[in-house]
Amino acid sequence: MSLNKNRKCKGNILIVDDTPDNLRLLSAMLTAQGYEVRKALSGKMALTACQMLLPDVVLLDINMPQMNGYEVCRQLKNDDKTCDVPVIFISALDDVLDKVKAFDVGGVDYITKPFNGTEVLLRIENQINLRWLQIKLQEKNILLQQALDDLKAAQVQQIQNEKMVALGQMVAGIAHEVNNPISFIYGNLDYARQYVQNLVNLIQAYQTEYPRPTSKIQKIIQDIDLNFVINDLQNLMGAMYRGVDRIRSMVLALQNFSRHDEAQMKQVDIHQGIESTLVMLQHRLRETENRPAIHIVKEYGSLPLATCYASELNQVFMHLLNNAIDALDKQKQIANRSTSQAKMPPSQPQIRISTQSLNTNRIRISIVDNGAGIDEEVRSRLFDPFFTTKPVGEGSGLGLSISYQIVVQKHKGMLDCTPLTDRGAEFAIEIPVNQPN
Repeated sequence: MSLNKNRKCKGNILIVDDTPDNLRLLSAMLTAQGYEVRKALSGKMALTACQMLLPDVVLLDINMPQMNGYEVCRQLKNDDKTCDVPVIFISALDDVLDKVKAFDVGGVDYITKPFNGTEVLLRIENQINLRWLQIKLQEKNILLQQALDDLKAAQVQQIQNEKMVALGQMVAGIAHEVNNPISFIYGNLDYARQYVQNLVNLIQAYQTEYPRPTSKIQKIIQDIDLNFVINDLQNLMGAMYRGVDRIRSMVLALQNFSRHDEAQMKQVDIHQGIESTLVMLQHRLRETENRPAIHIVKEYGSLPLATCYASELNQVFMHLLNNAIDALDKQKQIANRSTSQAKMPPSQPQIRISTQSLNTNRIRISIVDNGAGIDEEVRSRLFDPFFTTKPVGEGSGLGLSISYQIVVQKHKGMLDCTPLTDRGAEFAIEIPVNQPN
């Protein structure tokens, strides 16, 4: 809209009339009142003038050759650029049907010739003031909508952050409670192995010293299959050691993921954060009814310790890996609906995680899946708040938006998504090793 906001002139008026005398009269009257006036002798000239410079009001005659006023108004209202310009019809036609038609095609007012100058000025001024108020209202509505969207995003992000904090605290509590009995078991396994070995040595000594046991002892040896028990004891103890080691590693991963007591930046091992996140997602990586187990390929480079918000960066890994798993699940669903062999997914769903040091103060983490891929239209909006391609109730559209804020705003890094030419997509994170002050 071309309303002059500093009010140096009262408005820009386009007069459309095929009678030069009418043009001169209206132009002189409006110019004397401080309006900027342009003139057009035909409908086509009027349409061209509106495209060159948007008027604040159009004074439009009806009876004109080639293109009448009704058609001019209709074309103005059908154009996105000129549809909001107020059109005041000014004509010698005073029949009710003419006036009705003028309003039907989009006119906002109707002045009958011969006109009163004061009336024309008042009607023009009213339309300009009304349009000015409409523009101010639209601007305020845009600001209010933006504020509402920002408030919603902040509220949902706060909820998400609180959920992650609660999850971290719960995980840390579970890890702490599990760690005590596991440490007790692990610490006593060595003693148990030694005690069992001592008993085995004692039995073997008895067999050497007393090679002819009584019939009762012979029956017990046969019933329990003593030779098998002795040989299998070592395997049994080894399995117990491996099980306890696995539980200890999971507890350590849970503790590393939660980092609930680390609100400040500190130097951390990025690989440790990725590994702990993978432990949290083990249940989603396993084989399901719809797809095989997801294979994780790790291509870790040599990385220095990175100064970062560890728990928040773990949130990013969680969001990106969850999205990769969702993409693999979606690809399988597409394949099940497709009869084309060319669209079949690979036999092994895969997520490849690679890390590398780019220079002395920057590292890169890449997460690549061989799932359904991402359309360009979707890719351009991936990091917008509330944007999601998932069905209602399955996603808030904030995971990637929050990840973007954590990586780009809090860590001064880069987060990008690149669709792959064959299938799948790559999410790449770049962060500085030492955060700038």
